[in-house]
Amino acid sequence: MTEVPPVPFQPYGTPQAPRVAVCGEARLEVDPEIARITVVVRSRGADRRGALDDLTRRNQAALDLLRSYGESVEKLETGMLSITPELSRRGRGDGVRTYHGVVHINAVVADFTVLGELTGRLGDLELTAVNGLWWELRPDSPAHGAARRQAVREAVKRAREYAEALGAEPVALVELADEGAGSVHPYEVSVASAGRSGGAGYALAEAAPELDLEPRRQTVHAQVNARFVITPPAL
Repeated sequence: MTEVPPVPFQPYGTPQAPRVAVCGEARLEVDPEIARITVVVRSRGADRRGALDDLTRRNQAALDLLRSYGESVEKLETGMLSITPELSRRGRGDGVRTYHGVVHINAVVADFTVLGELTGRLGDLELTAVNGLWWELRPDSPAHGAARRQAVREAVKRAREYAEALGAEPVALVELADEGAGSVHPYEVSVASAGRSGGAGYALAEAAPELDLEPRRQTVHAQVNARFVITPPAL
């Protein structure tokens, strides 16, 4: 490799030490690592306390079902909760016709082998809907690092090709700027069940059909901008 004498720092290249700026990019297709679902539990009652008691019972049934899968359900969080009156316009004044309750449960499922059974059983609970699925990678997934390393290798390869086209060769890296790496594309399906008379016990849930779910592969993107010092070209 040809030795280049040291030169004072310059924000741009010089005839003695020209620079080449390139962009390295990588896209990887990988399997998802987790799936997110949102369970929406509803209730209805003639009075506020009745709606709240009913919502508490249904919410507990959904949580018990999710927790019964152990470590397969990696995370559980309760989201929005509301008890809302429904007004009925009769006569001269406004009265409360009924009360509606709703609570959102956010769950992260790490074991896809139970996902079809779990969503089917949740969807079989009365006044319960299952929203999702959102396939994702974990923030610390090795796939992100693999994409970034490939993007850097692509930048080096591109810089070498440009330099060789000029009869030169890269000799030093001046700058490496990360333009961002890693993105997922959520994919949504919906499973909902209508209200039924009777309790929300597991007699119905046990007989729920198991959904055949195919995880959607994720696209991991990485891009870097790099600047290299090259030898003087043979023009």
